Amino acid sequence: MEFQLIAGLAFAIFLLIFLVVKTKVHAIIALVIAASVSGLIGGMMPAEVITSITTGFGRTLSTIGLVIGFGVMMGRILEVSGAAEQMAYSLIRWVGKKREDWAMVLTGYIVSIPIFCDSAFVILSPLVKALARSSGKSVLTLGIALAGGLMLTHHAVPPTPGPLGVAGIFDVDLGLMILWGVVFTIPGMAVIVFYARYMGPRLEKMILDDTGEDLAAAYRQFDSAAGARQKVLPSLGLSVLPLVLPIALIFLNTIATTVVKASDDPELANTLIVQAMSFFGNPVIAVAMGLLVAIYTLLPGRPREEVLGYMEQGVESAGIILLVTGAGGALGSVLRDSGAGDVIGQSVAGLAIPAVLIPFVISSLVRLIQGSGTVAMITGASISAPILMGMPDVNMVFAAQAAAIGSMVFGYFNDSYFWVINRMLGVKNAKHQMLLWSVPTTLAWGSSLAMLLICNALFG
Repeated sequence: MEFQLIAGLAFAIFLLIFLVVKTKVHAIIALVIAASVSGLIGGMMPAEVITSITTGFGRTLSTIGLVIGFGVMMGRILEVSGAAEQMAYSLIRWVGKKREDWAMVLTGYIVSIPIFCDSAFVILSPLVKALARSSGKSVLTLGIALAGGLMLTHHAVPPTPGPLGVAGIFDVDLGLMILWGVVFTIPGMAVIVFYARYMGPRLEKMILDDTGEDLAAAYRQFDSAAGARQKVLPSLGLSVLPLVLPIALIFLNTIATTVVKASDDPELANTLIVQAMSFFGNPVIAVAMGLLVAIYTLLPGRPREEVLGYMEQGVESAGIILLVTGAGGALGSVLRDSGAGDVIGQSVAGLAIPAVLIPFVISSLVRLIQGSGTVAMITGASISAPILMGMPDVNMVFAAQAAAIGSMVFGYFNDSYFWVINRMLGVKNAKHQMLLWSVPTTLAWGSSLAMLLICNALFG
């Protein structure tokens, strides 16, 4: 029976990868097919497989679906109101001259928490060109720094939809997911800045030597509208409030939960202050409050229909992510109900590797094969969560972060963000494109893994 369960899972994973890479079948359908095949080969009755799929889909989205929906609505409002640009301008002023690359990586790191990195890079790329002109720094240095900062939080820090979905699949505390996502990716910012400083000017010279195109000269023509745009941006306080408020409320909930557990006093959980912190710090309520603040502070004079239109545009972008997350939960549910997760967990427990490497390796492989970071981390989480839940002494928050971090590796031709960055920066040669983006993503992936393993050894 054990062989049958493992064989069913192995074939299901092979089929999943084949369908996503080689056919026109979308990842959502591929995940459901893989779940069905795994369950049937593993010995489940057809009716049991269907029940497990629908239950797993619903259970996953019941914990995280509304948060994703509210989060992308808020992100869209931060885009159209200019709040993201205001954060960028403020960071540039605070960090100061000669550290523009640090300003760009910090800007990306903060802005990508609520906003998709593709959209954010398009919005903020004029700042890259402006700073390159005014500071004399390489435009590619600043571009790599901005793109890298956006990538780090997009892959690891909720309420970005991908890591939010992973947190739902592993059923971990969202405050801890945010906290450790920041801890694991901070070294990546330094790695990206140092790489950008080293490679940016050299890559510009390489492009000039290979193609005769002078990128620095191309970006000396800066549209002064970017400077004028700052005059109509919302204040910094209003710009950051919709983002800071829900994160602060979620952390308060995490603190309250930790205190109650440490106290061994069951009555403490029923006190008014703990109940209030639990309610307002619930991710659904916290992000909903952030969305309401964004609506009424960032778009106060806009017509009702216009504001509703912006929010609906955000939900449209989240539809696929919601379905992929739910389908990933369905696959995980089948692996749990069939017993495949327990069998593999017992086998893996004897291996001389940290358990958190299981979701990391799966996510990294899926990312290399099919390109989408979100699909990679959801797939890694869906396959590994049932395995790790049956193993003792595994820090599930670290395991969830491992799935998220694994999806950073080597962004290249099958990654849409790869093309957004290179097209916006005017880099056309494949070798130059990979030096611009594939290498720094892999360096960030490696540094985040190192930090994860260190923390797992100390606190796991």
